[in-house]
Amino acid sequence: MSSSPPLIVVIEDEAPIRRFLRASLSVEGFDVLESTTAKEGLRAITQQHPALVLLDLGLPDADGLDIIRQVREWSALPIIVISARGEETSKIAALDAGADDYLTKPFGVGELLARARVALRHGAQRAGFEAAPARVTLGEIVIDLALRTVTKEGEEVKLTKIEFDLLAALARNVGKVVTHRQLLKEVWGPHAVQESHYVRVFMANLRKKLEADPARPQWLITEQGVGYRLKESAPG
Repeated sequence: MSSSPPLIVVIEDEAPIRRFLRASLSVEGFDVLESTTAKEGLRAITQQHPALVLLDLGLPDADGLDIIRQVREWSALPIIVISARGEETSKIAALDAGADDYLTKPFGVGELLARARVALRHGAQRAGFEAAPARVTLGEIVIDLALRTVTKEGEEVKLTKIEFDLLAALARNVGKVVTHRQLLKEVWGPHAVQESHYVRVFMANLRKKLEADPARPQWLITEQGVGYRLKESAPG
């Protein structure tokens, strides 16, 4: 017997956007439940247990950031923000609050579906537990988070403690954007959250050691003005 299609809750007050999302997602086999307010959206999340939430920040009764914070108090449910707010500060605030991804309106169907698939894979991986994978494989690169080792084409890559901690912070969130502030807090501590140059310097070191062409990185991707993302390997 086939399993039920994934349910996606859309929390968006603009009817044209809701129609676009429903049409785009339904044709790909997703079930879609629409909410127009923060209150309706939270009720849908708690009662329907969706696989993914698409969330607008500008809702009539609350800021979408409040929804993210409330959900993160009890759930790791994947949340993708869809917003007309394209400013760097808005993206950082949403990601710091706990969003998994951020799409700026307008966006294409292909990008929406690709990001939804990534978020759903991550949601499935951490369903029932929050442990990070012990090993992350990126082509010829293998990151062993338990043993704190990295190999490239079978040869061990020597990393400093900070280089490995930075890489591990990205590997635990592979495929997702990790903000400068999150990286600084996790790797260097709360006192360093304003020292963004730390990340740039050590990211350059990692690229020299891991990337075939550090100037055109394949794995350690810069998300301009927001942070960095460790790109997932393409399906084999």
